[in-house]
Amino acid sequence: MGENKRLIIPALILGGCFLVSAIILAWTWKSNYNENQTITVTGSAKQDIVSNLAILKGTLSARQTTADAAYRELQREKPILISYLQSKGFPEDKINFSAVSFFPVYEVGANGYQTTNIKGYTYNQRIEIQSDDVNKIKDLSIDISSIIEKGVNFKVDMPEYHYTNLADLKIRIQAAAAKDAMIRAEKIAEATGRKLGPMRDARMGVLQITPKYSNQVSNYGINDITSIDKVITAVVSASFKIE
Repeated sequence: MGENKRLIIPALILGGCFLVSAIILAWTWKSNYNENQTITVTGSAKQDIVSNLAILKGTLSARQTTADAAYRELQREKPILISYLQSKGFPEDKINFSAVSFFPVYEVGANGYQTTNIKGYTYNQRIEIQSDDVNKIKDLSIDISSIIEKGVNFKVDMPEYHYTNLADLKIRIQAAAAKDAMIRAEKIAEATGRKLGPMRDARMGVLQITPKYSNQVSNYGINDITSIDKVITAVVSASFKIE
């Protein structure tokens, strides 16, 4: 009987140690489990923007049988184009002319292949006009092709519409997307009886600048220059600790 009593005390001590170890282990596991629990959400923000800079480009060209005749024709067309642009409210000092370029035009044989025989020359000169009056550029781009009636060979490009305040806007729109992600995470945490902890990680998606009412999306981002009215969209993926 005395021998049994001596064995009971160490057994109780050993059992107590096991119990304390189990409690510590369970508490540690729970702490680590709670510590590592996170929620990842995606937030987004959109804002309408209106282009504040328009650019119109085009090519003035002349083609004649000889190089000097083609050059003279280009010089004849140029003042007519300048006069037309001035009548539309664009002074000459706002018209940027590039250097004149030229190339020979070769005859095409009966077999459909280009020969080495030169049948003429084409002279080209690019122009560019910029204005913060975007609708003025839009109207010009529609009407300028009519200058062909004056004997001017001018090919107009599609106008470009830009928004020049993107640097500041990008910061604001990305911040708004991050806030939207936090609000979404808070709602999810509340629905499960938890609280939202600090942010663990955040990744900014590429910005999408698209025409208004467009549903275009690209993994590389979009920077639309074809429309005056646009929408900028930012997306943020964020992870938060759950408490």
